[in-house]
Amino acid sequence: MKLDVINLDGGNAGSVDLTDAIFDLEPRADILHRVVRWQRNKAQAGTHKVKTRSEVSYSTKKIYRQKGTGGARHGSRKAPIFRKGGIYKGPTPRSHAHDLPKKVRALGLKHALSAKAKAGALVIIENAEANGKTSILAKQVKNLGWKRALIIDGAAVNEGFAAAARNIEGLDVLPSMGANVFDILKRDTLVLTKAGVEALEARLK
Repeated sequence: MKLDVINLDGGNAGSVDLTDAIFDLEPRADILHRVVRWQRNKAQAGTHKVKTRSEVSYSTKKIYRQKGTGGARHGSRKAPIFRKGGIYKGPTPRSHAHDLPKKVRALGLKHALSAKAKAGALVIIENAEANGKTSILAKQVKNLGWKRALIIDGAAVNEGFAAAARNIEGLDVLPSMGANVFDILKRDTLVLTKAGVEALEARLK
């Protein structure tokens, strides 16, 4: 699979051959769904908490005598059936993460890249370098028509480019090791540098 390479100013910079086993698969929604669900569950804080009857604040005195009232027998106002009593079997802090085989995770990333390529939303640029000026980069991004884009660079992101992109709405930058299915699918356009392509192919081969 061959794609044209452009510069940030829109000029042609040749072409690049992409590995079909990574960029030319038929995207499977079930694989993408499994990987995204695994990512989001792993990221969930799980800090939900309610107070049980041993934690609510109330007197431990028996609320009324055992017999002779004509009512049910009760000892504590902390019981779950009373207003402001403890909650029975409510949520407690826990991890929502679950296991997913590494092969499925790698396959999900391949299918996400292929999905962008199939949709025509994959762009290859020569490099992601800038002098740190947000205004210049913002103008280039606008001219290229990128509204919600994710840029994936090689092993490390150029510091000047990262500084320039930091305040541009809808533009995110990641190193190749940070590439993940959720972030790729969430953006309208996926932009890879030539170094990013090489790093992803080496990671997924």
